[in-house]
Amino acid sequence: MIYNSKIGEIELSKVIRLYPAAVVDVDGEIAQMSLEWADMNSKKVTVASYVLVFDFTLPSEKIRDKKEIYFETKDELFLAMQEVAQFFQE
Repeated sequence: MIYNSKIGEIELSKVIRLYPAAVVDVDGEIAQMSLEWADMNSKKVTVASYVLVFDFTLPSEKIRDKKEIYFETKDELFLAMQEVAQFFQE
């Protein structure tokens, strides 16, 4: 299963974890946080962008192997999530 994304081809059959996140600015520190956390803390943090993370790292591995696709809006993120979900429904 190959997903042709804006950053290139992603082999979905090798993904160990797939998750969305908000990239937030907390007092000058940039971090990826869950969408729920970002929504709950929207008055305290600024969402810089959104990201869909394709993590290929096996539990025993120490070096992270992942690809990330960044989006300006949550709607763009959700659209990409729907596209990826179609691969798993077929």
